[in-house]
Amino acid sequence: MTDTLSDDTARAQPPFPGNLGDVVRRLRETRQTWRDAHRRHAEHGALGFPARRALERITGVLCAALFPLRLGPPELHPGNEDAFVEATLEAALSQLAAQIRLELHYSDPDATGERLEIMVQNIIGDFSIALPELRALIDTDIEAAYAGDPAARSVDEVLLCYPCAIAIIHHRLAHRLYQLGAPLVARIISEIAHSRTGIDIHPGARIGRSFFIDHGTGVVIGETAIIGDRVKLYQAVTLGARNFPTDDEGAIARGAPRHPIVDDDVVIYAGATILGRVTIGRGSTIGGNVWLTQSVPAGSHVRQAHPNLTVVADTDGAEQPAQSARVNA
Repeated sequence: MTDTLSDDTARAQPPFPGNLGDVVRRLRETRQTWRDAHRRHAEHGALGFPARRALERITGVLCAALFPLRLGPPELHPGNEDAFVEATLEAALSQLAAQIRLELHYSDPDATGERLEIMVQNIIGDFSIALPELRALIDTDIEAAYAGDPAARSVDEVLLCYPCAIAIIHHRLAHRLYQLGAPLVARIISEIAHSRTGIDIHPGARIGRSFFIDHGTGVVIGETAIIGDRVKLYQAVTLGARNFPTDDEGAIARGAPRHPIVDDDVVIYAGATILGRVTIGRGSTIGGNVWLTQSVPAGSHVRQAHPNLTVVADTDGAEQPAQSARVNA
């Protein structure tokens, strides 16, 4: 004899002992409390809200349009790729316009009718015109990864296999949409890449040409960060804020410059954390696991202090004394 219920008996049991209607009512009250606190009334989101799943599909299609022979369907060849790109962009841009329309109405419920359509078409028009420029910019990133990693055997391998390729393609697309006035859609696109790669780049961050993140997991680049040309980061690098300015009422002042500026030709090794509106001068090297909250001049080499380590050898042992961090300019 067993103490477990048979399948038929289990199905006959109520799913829970409480009153479902009461749970639904309390959830409705909780939602309404939140909406009242944030002034979210019926007109907000009346047309709907941008959908992550839809934007995931759209971004994937845009990637295929940018790199049709590598990220597009297998039957493509040079003779039919233009037709594929045209048809793909026509569908993707129309779907993207629908998501942007939802965002614009959500952020401004008074934006309706012809006014709303003009705003949407302006963003989509400017975004589509920028696609060739974005493709050329992404090419420099792919080439930088190939040039900077001896394990890469081709630029095609970088495009197909490297998480930095996924992250930077998404960022280039998201950043342009952010600039054009669709920050929520842009943020969702960035978070799609974040969830796939572990690389967190805010769409507001400004990144120059030939950008390479080696390995990449754990990299964080904040909203107001500015990165120059030919910059290379390794995994677990943070370009973050040291503190958050507040207004007279104590609320966070949003959009204020608070993240680092990294000049051209800088290398930042794994685990380095750089906080605040500091400037890393051109051609500098930031060593692994460095914690940096001050600006450094061009050509600097910033190294972590020697840790207190004991090295035990067969004939002798030595203890390295701890030292303070130093900057060699």
